[in-house]
Amino acid sequence: MAVMTMQPPLPFAPVANSRPIGQAVAMTENEDGGQVFIYGTLSYVWDAGDEAMRRMVAVRLWQMKAAAVAEVASAFGILEDTLWRWNRALKDQGITALATQKRGPKGGSKLTDEVISLIHQLKKSGLANTRIGQQVGVSEFSVRRALTLVPSGDDAPEPVRDLSPASPAEPATEPVLAAQEKLPLLPAPIDRTTDRLAVSVNKTELTGAAPVFAPAARVPLAGMLFALPALEITPLLASAAQTFTDLSRRFYGLNTILLEGVLRTLVGEPLAEGATRLDPTAFGRILGMDRAPEVKTIRRQHHELVDTGKIPELMSLMAVTRFEALKSSDTECLAVLYVDGHTRAYEGKKKIAKIHSTRMKMAVPATEETWVSAANGDPLFMVMAEPSASLVSELKKLVPELRKMIGDERRMLVGFDRGGWSPTLFAHMHAAGFDVLTWRKGSTPDIDESLFSPVTHVDDHGTKNRWERVADTEVEVLLNAKTGETMRMRQVSQIVPLTKGEGTRQIHILTTLDTQKTMDTAEVVYRMAARWRQENYFRFGRERFALDAHDSYASTEDDPKRLVPNPAKAKAKLVLQNARAQRDAVDNTVTATLLTLNTPEPGTKGITITNQMHNDINAPLIRAENAVIAAEDAYQQLAARVPLGEARPGAQVLDTEMKRFTHIIRMAAFNTAVALAREVRINTGYKRADREAHSLVRKIFTQPGDIDPSLPGYLTITLDPLPTQRETAAVKELCESLTETQTRYPGTDLILRYGIKERL
Repeated sequence: MAVMTMQPPLPFAPVANSRPIGQAVAMTENEDGGQVFIYGTLSYVWDAGDEAMRRMVAVRLWQMKAAAVAEVASAFGILEDTLWRWNRALKDQGITALATQKRGPKGGSKLTDEVISLIHQLKKSGLANTRIGQQVGVSEFSVRRALTLVPSGDDAPEPVRDLSPASPAEPATEPVLAAQEKLPLLPAPIDRTTDRLAVSVNKTELTGAAPVFAPAARVPLAGMLFALPALEITPLLASAAQTFTDLSRRFYGLNTILLEGVLRTLVGEPLAEGATRLDPTAFGRILGMDRAPEVKTIRRQHHELVDTGKIPELMSLMAVTRFEALKSSDTECLAVLYVDGHTRAYEGKKKIAKIHSTRMKMAVPATEETWVSAANGDPLFMVMAEPSASLVSELKKLVPELRKMIGDERRMLVGFDRGGWSPTLFAHMHAAGFDVLTWRKGSTPDIDESLFSPVTHVDDHGTKNRWERVADTEVEVLLNAKTGETMRMRQVSQIVPLTKGEGTRQIHILTTLDTQKTMDTAEVVYRMAARWRQENYFRFGRERFALDAHDSYASTEDDPKRLVPNPAKAKAKLVLQNARAQRDAVDNTVTATLLTLNTPEPGTKGITITNQMHNDINAPLIRAENAVIAAEDAYQQLAARVPLGEARPGAQVLDTEMKRFTHIIRMAAFNTAVALAREVRINTGYKRADREAHSLVRKIFTQPGDIDPSLPGYLTITLDPLPTQRETAAVKELCESLTETQTRYPGTDLILRYGIKERL
């Protein structure tokens, strides 16, 4: 019987120049389209330009397991996750979902003349920028941009800044990503030798070379430029320009040196030494220079700025500007601020005063700082406190300064922790036009549980916060124990679980907000809990911004006439305590001896106690009493406070002005990062924004991209795609929001436009 043999399929494609895909598939592409052969049999064909069919073929090859996913992706010139995305789109929406969308101009700007006019009217009414954005449906960046524009019409408000002379013509329909392939790959930086020589040979009064940008593709750290719209919210550059008006000749101008500090901090190098870990040429492209300043230049220029003595003026001006942005006419309370002390430990060998650190739970050589933050936790300003100063004394000193910054008589709510507990301080601040918000300190009688009920508060982000058991009452707080004077305050109480073990306890919040309930009960609880945002800044700053670093190890002699607690009195008090303890122990021994002699055991004859026996038994007690009297006399004769020069000769204090200046840089960097993360949460569809907004922002700052100044009047930054599609899509939406702000690169007339390349 004859046996018919099976001929195996052809292992190759019957056309020349085909591309193998695994063991069974071959593909060929030319100007007419493409063909796919499976075991030598023509299986798929598509015409040139039919991108949907080509993508479907790639998905089908992977679905039928004709080749591995990596082999299919490589043959079609895509990434593996792109093939996964095509597969999902084909299943969910069909082949039409695989068609490429034609790139073109974005929709029209939301900042029409009507919207700009409305924004100006709302700002005149006193609304904050965030509230205005929520009402008109634009971002806070767009609100700030609109306030610099003049709407058409005779009744248009005066512009904040005249942009007309330097404003370039708006590009008609050119998309942000156009002609990016034509940019040269990392060309040589523009030569700035002439400017450098002009400064060095004293032939010019140049106080800063203007930034100049060369077209370049794949520039490292190009994502730093995404920080500039958010940096404008922190009035660092504008305030610095008003403060430092008489600087000497220099190549790196004021804007450049401040930008360098902020951007370097944002990428994780807050110390000046961090400049050695960044490529100076690559960083220079971001700054518009041939190279970024090096460590010695950074330190020298920082010291020159500090030596002007205008750092406190700069911080005050920035705080005043931020206060203006916080003002709101929809409430009698101007704003909510938080005040807290921060201890910065010192580990060197200099004689620095010791301060108790709550974080370390011990007294350590340190300096004390008092920080003032906005309601959202953004730091506004800080002051260097005197060594060993209490939060109560620092708050009293801040009251006139805060009132000066506010500029009107409206009240402001100031929150702080139990370290500021002082009924006298509460009365002082209330009389000065400030309401206080703090936790009640000391033993407090519980509130009747029938007064507790659930409360709910919706915050600025629309999140609903609910507390199940809250009571709102009023109490009398004792001001003076001698006179019995009291102060009536509002007390909001909560029932919370015990931190250890089972059961519950009551905690109480005190505030001087009037009984008219300017702030409802739920918001009082929310505002008190939000004080932890300030603590979060301290923690974040220590971990990422070197908040506690010693940027300068210079020190000066402390004021020898300043009165400090007498260390000899502390020792005398310890001697007194030991003498009293010894006296009590001897007293117990004498009492026990006399009791034994006076109460003999049954059946035994009693002992007659003579005067001599009594004196001998009490002699140790008499000596102990005399020791206590002598210790008390010695303790009382010592002064409670003595001059520092007598108590601790040679005491020193660390340099404060350089630390204050670096705090300004780090505050601006933090507020920039927070503003950009807030923009991700509000104006993008990033589903993980609540948890990963800051992480995404950090990725953006370190991402490479293209810099294109070829369009007159514009500087286009096109970021390389991020690792995942969802991140790339979120950044694409962020680019649209940032471009709307029409932000100019500092020191130039170049308007920044943002884009991101599509993932293949």
